[in-house]
Amino acid sequence: MASALERQLAGYSLTTAEIFYRLPDHPGILQTYVWQDYDQAPDFPVLERFLAFWRREIEGPLHSVNVCCRRLIAPGRYRTIRYEHFH
Repeated sequence: MASALERQLAGYSLTTAEIFYRLPDHPGILQTYVWQDYDQAPDFPVLERFLAFWRREIEGPLHSVNVCCRRLIAPGRYRTIRYEHFH
């Protein structure tokens, strides 16, 4: 498996998903689970595999998923600051 740095250089970004699901015994109650891994926007194949696992193996039916991602390695930003030297 590639290191976190190698994945970031390959275009992966740190992705966080807030997963809302229903409790099997109390379907009127929503519970949350936070998932985080390196993934590739906009298709999020790693998250999609996790959600497929969830649907197949976990009893709590999914309600909704909020996704946020952030590239940790990106082109640098700069801004010009005017500096004046006063005597």
